[in-house]
Amino acid sequence: METQPSGSEMSESNNCNISIMKNLSQLFLLSLIIILMISWTPSGQKDPLTLYGQIDRSTGPNTLVAKEKKAGWDLLFDGKTTNGWHGYNLKGFPDCWVIENGVFTTTTKGGAESQDIITNKKYRNFALSVDFKLMKGTNSGIIFQIAEDAKYKFPYETGPEFQLIDQANWPDPLKDWQICGANYAMYPPKSLPSKPVGEWNHLMLVVDGNHVTQIINGVVVVQYEKYTDEWKKLRNSGKWATFPDYGKFDEGFISLQNHGTQVWFRNIKLKEIN
Repeated sequence: METQPSGSEMSESNNCNISIMKNLSQLFLLSLIIILMISWTPSGQKDPLTLYGQIDRSTGPNTLVAKEKKAGWDLLFDGKTTNGWHGYNLKGFPDCWVIENGVFTTTTKGGAESQDIITNKKYRNFALSVDFKLMKGTNSGIIFQIAEDAKYKFPYETGPEFQLIDQANWPDPLKDWQICGANYAMYPPKSLPSKPVGEWNHLMLVVDGNHVTQIINGVVVVQYEKYTDEWKKLRNSGKWATFPDYGKFDEGFISLQNHGTQVWFRNIKLKEIN
């Protein structure tokens, strides 16, 4: 004779079904979270240190090897001509910059701000790779997101600067946001991996949307997000408070700065990223 389940048995069965449903729901939510995390993870092609690793350091200067070309890198300086560059707010190339032994270098002396050179092309999202060398007391930098207009005298009035300086021999006291590797007057470097004066260093600047990464000799020295509350506070409270167009542009030219001291640049390579 078939018997009906007791009330206690039915209660246990219902509890079991509820428990199974809860576990399935939790498993579904966990799977969904994992899928979303994977979909939001930046691709390796845009990871700054992955981009840094794409540069071949074993070949001669001002050349691209096959793997660099395949990865999408372009050479911005051939070591022989000024093709692709001009003086800021000039039609031609300034005589205070010369090419010596495959290197861009300055001839200006005295430490005062002088004539910068900039790329002929504007860039928005990119990775820039450059070898640089400082002399005793050098002050220079890489400036980006620059607007070129006669109403501006210098590129730094609009563009952020990857600071390059021999702070140990600079004659004046410097704040932490002025030393080598800083995002000038904004973010101090996290570390100081630069080699001694007279030795070649390697930097990479990665601009990926609003995210900016600065690397020296394989070490990330600055990372920041443009337009955050922190960025706005720094931009509006310090040196740039009197420069209304600083940081205003997301696309612009790239500059090699001439601050009246000698500096050397070579192996200037750029990869545009999506």
